[in-house]
Amino acid sequence: MGKLIRCLTRDATVIAVAVDSTDMVAQAERIHQTSAVVTAALGRLLTASSLMGVMLKGKEDSLTLKVNGGGPAGQLLAVSDSGGNTRGYAHTPVVEIPLRADGKLDVGGAVGRNGLLYVMRDTGGKEPYIGCTPLVSGEIAEDVTAYYAHSEQTPTVCALGVLVNPDLSVKRAGGLLLQLLPFCPNDVIDRVEANVSQLPPVTAMLEEGRTPEEICRLALDGFEWEVLDTGEPVYRCTCSRERVERAFASLKPEELRGLAGEDGRAEVTCSFCDQVYSFTQAELEAMAREKEKTAPSLVKGACEGQDRSPLF
Repeated sequence: MGKLIRCLTRDATVIAVAVDSTDMVAQAERIHQTSAVVTAALGRLLTASSLMGVMLKGKEDSLTLKVNGGGPAGQLLAVSDSGGNTRGYAHTPVVEIPLRADGKLDVGGAVGRNGLLYVMRDTGGKEPYIGCTPLVSGEIAEDVTAYYAHSEQTPTVCALGVLVNPDLSVKRAGGLLLQLLPFCPNDVIDRVEANVSQLPPVTAMLEEGRTPEEICRLALDGFEWEVLDTGEPVYRCTCSRERVERAFASLKPEELRGLAGEDGRAEVTCSFCDQVYSFTQAELEAMAREKEKTAPSLVKGACEGQDRSPLF
């Protein structure tokens, strides 16, 4: 189970969030059977969404990160709730490209650098907040840092890492997010910069056995700080048969009847967890008849505004 901590300096100038996301990234690898470089890319995006998700205020709020940099991995998506629990997928789970010159996985090469990082926050309003910035490197951490600087004008340091074993399982994964709050004095900025310059990679600290709290302690060296909250985030999909049925409710009766294949069944597979939901022709027919009976009320509901929750 993951470990996450969120801290604030006593003078309210710096906030720090650190997470050991090894288990959640490992679960994503088991579900999607990703190659090493895609595991690293998706794992970093999942970790970033977890770090950013715990910044949300509402219990039902959610955050979505989407990247499509034109690389062979295609679009990557990660969704987090306010507890840092995540789910996600890569359009192309298996990508084989050469290592970088330094012998590390070429995440930027797999993701691509010609595209955008989208950040969507759903806080229960009529429309979700959507921000985006051009990708800087496709390495995810630098792109998140650039997003905060350009889209939200918030000085931020983001560090993400995923270590993959030779058998493609996940050895370590984690991340650190540091943000300077408004009216932060120069001496605090200098102290943070000095601390960051001496920090080892997040995965190296996790390999040494350091906890997220200890990582925050190193990042906030020289500051008095307190813990705001802690958590144990996991890879958690929110799909259900009921959600699929709600999605079917948007279809016309004739479309519902036409969903069944030659075997007389319709199947929907969740992109996040690969769960398959199967519906018989009789079930589809029943939904179509119910749709016909309630058509007038559905029109009224459409005018009043419908639940815009995603399918999964």
